[in-house]
Amino acid sequence: MPEYAHILLASHGTPGAQAAEQVALGLLASGARLSQLVVVPDLWKGMMGDDWLNNASTRDVFGRHVERQLEREIAEQVARVRAQAEARGLRYEVRTELGKPAECLIEFAAGLRPDLVVIGSPRPRGVRGIRSRMDLEALVRALAAPLLIAPYPR
Repeated sequence: MPEYAHILLASHGTPGAQAAEQVALGLLASGARLSQLVVVPDLWKGMMGDDWLNNASTRDVFGRHVERQLEREIAEQVARVRAQAEARGLRYEVRTELGKPAECLIEFAAGLRPDLVVIGSPRPRGVRGIRSRMDLEALVRALAAPLLIAPYPR
């Protein structure tokens, strides 16, 4: 496989995203650049549980709890990828966005101009978890760099 000077990795810690991380790390030689984008899908903005939170104070407390949990999970994911990148002698940077995954990835890639964009494949049916859909058609139409979709781990 060829080695790239700069890869943009869209990763958020799921098994499919972790497969994409390993593919991206394997395609970069020491000294190359790995840019990671973590997108918190905008569906989280509406996760206030209003059906059981009956006052503004309780909603605020719950909202802060959700935000802290997301921040903790993202920090763990970033630390894991950063450690792997540093162990391979890579230059590493990360950006976190709230929004629609494809739109955020397209915008970030346009500014970075990477040699390759790497994402994980969709979660197979029957595997539990939130399904934040990546709009692959939008990516293919808008990205200037090649797109590599890592297979879901078996």
